[in-house]
Amino acid sequence: MYQYTPFDREFVKSRALQYRDQLERNLNGTLADDDFRPLRLQNGWYIQRYAPMLRVAVPYGELSSKQVRTLAKIAREYDRPQEELFAQAQTKQSAIDAMNPSLPGIKPVTSPALTQGYAHFTTRQNVQFNWIKLSDSADVMDLLARVDMHGIQTSGNCIRNITSDELAGVAIDEIADPRPFGEILRQWSSLHPEFAFLPRKFKIAISGSKEDRAATAWHDVGLFLEKNTEGQLGFKVMVGGGMGRTPITGSVIQEFLPWSQIINYLEAIVRVYNRFGRRDNIYKARIKILVKAEMEKFTQEVQEEFERILRDDQAPHTITQEELDRVRACFVPPQNPPATLKPLVPEDLKSQRRYQQWLAHNVAPHQNPNLRAVTLSFKRLGLAPGDALPEQLERAADLMDKYSGAEARVTHSQNLLLPWVHAQDLESLYVEAQALGLAQGNIGLLSDMIACPGGDYCALANARSIPLANAITERFQDLDELEDLGAIDLHISGCINSCGHHHSGHIGILGVDKDGQEWYQVTLGGSDGSDLSGKAKPGKVVGPSFSAHEVLGVIESVLSHYVSARTPKESFIACLERLGFEAFKAAANEARYVRAQEPTVI
Repeated sequence: MYQYTPFDREFVKSRALQYRDQLERNLNGTLADDDFRPLRLQNGWYIQRYAPMLRVAVPYGELSSKQVRTLAKIAREYDRPQEELFAQAQTKQSAIDAMNPSLPGIKPVTSPALTQGYAHFTTRQNVQFNWIKLSDSADVMDLLARVDMHGIQTSGNCIRNITSDELAGVAIDEIADPRPFGEILRQWSSLHPEFAFLPRKFKIAISGSKEDRAATAWHDVGLFLEKNTEGQLGFKVMVGGGMGRTPITGSVIQEFLPWSQIINYLEAIVRVYNRFGRRDNIYKARIKILVKAEMEKFTQEVQEEFERILRDDQAPHTITQEELDRVRACFVPPQNPPATLKPLVPEDLKSQRRYQQWLAHNVAPHQNPNLRAVTLSFKRLGLAPGDALPEQLERAADLMDKYSGAEARVTHSQNLLLPWVHAQDLESLYVEAQALGLAQGNIGLLSDMIACPGGDYCALANARSIPLANAITERFQDLDELEDLGAIDLHISGCINSCGHHHSGHIGILGVDKDGQEWYQVTLGGSDGSDLSGKAKPGKVVGPSFSAHEVLGVIESVLSHYVSARTPKESFIACLERLGFEAFKAAANEARYVRAQEPTVI
């Protein structure tokens, strides 16, 4: 993975020192809260429903074992709710329960994660903490800086953390490794003076494989590495993707751009957005609105600005072959030490069904035929999807050192992937991961769901996501049943901001507010572009929203209809597309009142 230069390291440390000074002035009253707010946000510090939330940047998802151990230390020593915050959470929850008598829920104060502290993997390959005291935030910044980490540009109207495919550099369908380009773009975009105050936040994703595993089309700018008929490497450029109130997938603005010109072209795109993007209405400020309204004019303006950059500015950001080779050299495969002190492996392990299911769903082929990419599943009953307890992080770091060259990747689906595992070590890795509770063979199946923190933490949320995710997980624990259902993407968002990517789920669930009560809107047929359809698209809404106690019944009814109507080996999304949306919508609505008299499930 990329190693920070002395300049990178000094910059991050100095930024942490600056933040400490700003925090101390705020705490002693010489820097007002309103003046401190943009400073803390520029370093990834939000104020959520009950406490500060820190978002840590993980460029293109890569983590070292040393960094993971630091995240564990922060979770254990700093991510601990205070008694008064527990009381606030309990009072708030009681008010919600009074409005929702059939939905007692899982109270935040009783969550195992909260009593122990935890880190949370996000869909954009970041890591979040939800309970760090603001007075401790400078100490946390120092810890992060010691391992080349920070929260810079994880908030605000700027270019955010650049994401990529978790299998970058190892995928068998890879055209070119996108990580070196991701790093070059990170260095270009960090603290860019012209793009620090854009009309709205700006997200870039980059993929180098035939299959889009980075939800690239759902980003403000999506970049696909491709080769033309002459074998030259370049980018297909998409622009204007995004979720939220107006879900739109990106439109192709450049079919093939030479790789050396990608920064100059991105400079043109963001300049045009900065010039014409709306600043009078936050709901219409994203680039997707501009592109949707003025696609032809936008494309023309970008091309003219790009040509001006090449002509008048003399293409200042052209990437040279020498620079690309320099950065590529930072991404050579690690040298895995031979595994030692292997755990005892049961003699019958290879014949065990759970092990075979794990091999089928959690282990991916590798460019090196002697290696595999293995996903540790952070989807288990009692914890929110993507939550990682300190001990799990520490032990996961041990697994990284022992089996994966001290490297891991945060995945779009909120798991942790080990990209450099020797094939002969799979049995030993499985035994150790199983002891940690991270060897569920469910990757890509229904219980491998995506969910945002929802109303348990986020002040913007209309409804809770975590209790619903737990209810679905509890209902669909049988791995044989999950395997029979096959690949199904289920995504849950607590509000229209779509942090849980509900629009792109085969089954999407959106929390909505009805006179203070929690209701849920269901969508069907969405895609992030990685499934058999190969095309990203938003799901369609199934009629009016459902009450909380109806949602699980709706999912059961939809899946029951799929099982009864599918052809042999037909996937859920393929069956839905063959039979049409209306048939599944009818199945969903049949369940609307079925569970009305049954005990609550969440």
